[in-house]
Amino acid sequence: MEKLRVGIVGVGGIANGKHMPALAKIPEVEMVAFCDLIQERAEEGAKKYGTPDAAVYTDYRDLVARDDIDIVHVCTTNDAHSFVTIDALESGKHVMCEKPMAKNADEARKMVEAAKRTGKKLTIGYQNRYRADAFHLKKLCDEGFFGEIYFAKALAVRRRAVPTWGSFLDEERQGGGPLIDIGTHALDLTLFMMNNYEPVMAVGSTYHKLGKMKNAANAFGPWDPDEFTVEDSAFGFVTFKNGATVILESSWALNTLQIGEAMTVLCGTKAGADMLDGLRINGEEHGRLYTKKVDLSVGGVAFYEGVSHDPSYIEARMWIDAILNDTDVYVKPEEALVVTEILEAIYSSAESGKPYYF
Repeated sequence: MEKLRVGIVGVGGIANGKHMPALAKIPEVEMVAFCDLIQERAEEGAKKYGTPDAAVYTDYRDLVARDDIDIVHVCTTNDAHSFVTIDALESGKHVMCEKPMAKNADEARKMVEAAKRTGKKLTIGYQNRYRADAFHLKKLCDEGFFGEIYFAKALAVRRRAVPTWGSFLDEERQGGGPLIDIGTHALDLTLFMMNNYEPVMAVGSTYHKLGKMKNAANAFGPWDPDEFTVEDSAFGFVTFKNGATVILESSWALNTLQIGEAMTVLCGTKAGADMLDGLRINGEEHGRLYTKKVDLSVGGVAFYEGVSHDPSYIEARMWIDAILNDTDVYVKPEEALVVTEILEAIYSSAESGKPYYF
């Protein structure tokens, strides 16, 4: 069997934590090239996950220039997502780019245009779509179980879990803090369930309050207030062409006990759902209100019987299958673009103090 050959650009935390372990489980794939600005990282990735002759680079252009690579996974800081992705697409590679799609909407639009121009597949790493609760909820949404979903909440709220490593606190490289980092997951999940990608207006607020604290309590150890140049929490209110409303809440540090990450709350004309305590469905039946909690502890995903429900593996498996079978990717770049546009609108509104109109 001839295998699809993959190159990894950016061999840091997300590559080691998600992309490379997942790809290693797929028999139709082999990782043949690894690139990182820190050569030792690329060498470690190649040693652990690469073929015996895997190449190591510090300049991504050398990797994407190779004719024998089919797929590139872009796992860099946010500021490099767009140009690495575009160069890889234009050199004839399919691309999986880690979330968020790009640092801003203009860069994301150029990525979509490059994918259309080259005819190559592009997808974005929103792995929360592949969770068991998300698959089940999406099926209900597509069947019309909830009726018209006209109000939703996208939740990505941490009490104290500021990432203190890498460049997470660097606004120039990342484009923002919790909103663009974890808020993007919750918003993607929510819009996907609603199948609603036509925003009209956004109002946003961002705060840099707790980031100024010294020796703060934090899951990953105290942060350096001087390096904390991004917001510590952000909130948005978004309206859509069909009249729907989405509220987005995100934080790395917030004095709250109502926490939850990559969650959605959906309110429809027939029923509602939330992920606040497992997957719960609520509605009215025979003149009575009901609440049902879905048991997701048994069974697997319908696509791949006999495997544990690991969202990272299923994401990679479905991505590779889309290439092998020339089918649509599960996370379409046009959808990820709208997520990026809304995030940018919330930041813009917070800065201007005025609503942002699309």
